[in-house]
Amino acid sequence: MKVAVLGAGAIGAYVGAALHRAGADVHLVARGPHLAAMRRDGVRVHSPRGDFTARAHATDDPAEIGPADFVFLGLKAHSYAACGPLIEPLLHDTTAVIAAQNGIPWWYFHRHGGPHDGHRVESVDPGGAVSAVLAPERAVGCVVYAATELEAPGVVRHLEGTRFSVGEPDRSVSDRCSRFSEAMTAGGLKCPVEPGLRNDIWLKLLGNISFNPISALARATMRQMCLHGGTRRVIETMMRETLSVAEALGCEVGVSIERRLAGAERVGDHRTSTLQDLERGKPLELDVLLAAVVELAEITGVEVPTLRTVHAISDLLAIRSAA
Repeated sequence: MKVAVLGAGAIGAYVGAALHRAGADVHLVARGPHLAAMRRDGVRVHSPRGDFTARAHATDDPAEIGPADFVFLGLKAHSYAACGPLIEPLLHDTTAVIAAQNGIPWWYFHRHGGPHDGHRVESVDPGGAVSAVLAPERAVGCVVYAATELEAPGVVRHLEGTRFSVGEPDRSVSDRCSRFSEAMTAGGLKCPVEPGLRNDIWLKLLGNISFNPISALARATMRQMCLHGGTRRVIETMMRETLSVAEALGCEVGVSIERRLAGAERVGDHRTSTLQDLERGKPLELDVLLAAVVELAEITGVEVPTLRTVHAISDLLAIRSAA
């Protein structure tokens, strides 16, 4: 099985290393010192489950790789619309794109069924720019429950979690999902095929929509946000509003807010990806988290005043940090 990892950062390199360890033909696309380190020393994974090194092919030129069976997207969602020149050399007629993104994906209403079937979420697919590059028919959803960081160029620190749930937009258990799941499992990861993957999307989003923007605004870790009484109450309110939108779209998360908060507190002093991006001067991935859910609240008629408030403030932060 040939897999190209486009955007082999902390998560992408970790997945690529696991698949390579399982015997897949893995190609990592990256750049800068991180690429140089992977070319020289391979991907070095430090994990409580055991350290290992994977010497997969790494390049900054997808044309060197050619068409693959799967493209694992490790890019931030705001980069999708501009990734055409990078992804086109990696595609053949049946290439599947495994989109490991937080928040609401561009394919969310593709083969969704019901009154919103085919609806385009403007916040994540403005003017159809993402769909033009990443055809929804290629998309396999992926919800990541692993926490990783780039400790140094070429070095991935795996903090916790090994689950990468995958699923088809039409809720079928497809051959391509099963093949990818088997390869990930052989590499030591958990990769269940979930017909109801949208439920997983909302479960993961329950944390991302609240912790990520608040962490950037307060410069706080997961534990610090959970232990501060006022912030904890704001996060609880954001989660309740998010659950209301999910339920209006027919999704059930199946986990209580208190349990979700307890799980976040156990993570400890982990800095969210949004906080890490802010500290590194990178664009903040908030449209697929906050703006998209506010947009979905509008089409479902759900009131989300706290989400709107936090979105307004964090959106200004994103604009100012990018200036």
